[in-house]
Amino acid sequence: MTVLVRDLRSDAPADVAAFAQVRHLALPFILWTPEAVVHRLVHSHPDARSRSLVAEEDGEVIGTAQLGLVHDSPEPGQAYLNVYVHPERFRRGAGGLLVRTAEEHLMGEGARKLYSWVLDGPTHLAFAERHGYERRRASHFLRLDLANAALPPLGSPPPGVELRTAADYADDPRPVFELDAATVADEPSDVEVEFTDYEAWLAETWRHPLLDRELTTVVVVDGRPAAFSVAHTDGLRYATAMTGTVRARRGRGLAKLAKTAALHRARAAGYTEALTGNDTDNGPMLAINKWLGYEICATEVRHVRELG
Repeated sequence: MTVLVRDLRSDAPADVAAFAQVRHLALPFILWTPEAVVHRLVHSHPDARSRSLVAEEDGEVIGTAQLGLVHDSPEPGQAYLNVYVHPERFRRGAGGLLVRTAEEHLMGEGARKLYSWVLDGPTHLAFAERHGYERRRASHFLRLDLANAALPPLGSPPPGVELRTAADYADDPRPVFELDAATVADEPSDVEVEFTDYEAWLAETWRHPLLDRELTTVVVVDGRPAAFSVAHTDGLRYATAMTGTVRARRGRGLAKLAKTAALHRARAAGYTEALTGNDTDNGPMLAINKWLGYEICATEVRHVRELG
């Protein structure tokens, strides 16, 4: 059996479908569709030097990698590398070959520090350690049985507060971009980013094939967006991609209002399963999700490797 690594053929539907399937089997807590895989590859910023790789064994895709530079960070030389292998195809050399190929590419592009998410399990953690990656912070995946959950009732918003959807901003999404930029800046992260490129945001985020604008809920205070809960859907499952509030409006329960309203809309639309994720030190959002009924279903650990 021979394993080889090559670039994902984004113009080959069978190749893209195989990539998405391996990702789904390895990481079922995130929405993976062929359209989303291609979108990420095609619409990543050119300065990211991003690539999507597959490990193939006798014509079967058994492993995947997504990698690139963190181009919008003020600190140069930072990069990401995430490798996932089919859970029934471990110990065939696919993961190691993907890591070596990806690292060689990133080093050639000037990367000096590599960040990677690794599932919190003995096999995955040992693999990362063998390849020189050190443990950092962790993040939980959470799931909600939306069909049977006793969602908190959605009362009327307080005076001066209005619930809208992202679809209401279809003609001019810049207010949503500004809200996204303000909240992303405060997310727990290893890498500081400068989120200022509106055109890139339109291509990568606003036009993302999983974005559900009708279910994405925006809380407007005194006429200005102040909080939101971003919804991704794949036709079967609902996932929260981001929930946040601008600093000046925190402490008023707006994030809780946004997420509760979004979940009510998702259930009304027929979705029966809701997914989300939170950094383990993001106490406020973990508390909100616990209040809503989410349960932790898996954990990933952030790893880093310093290159000489």
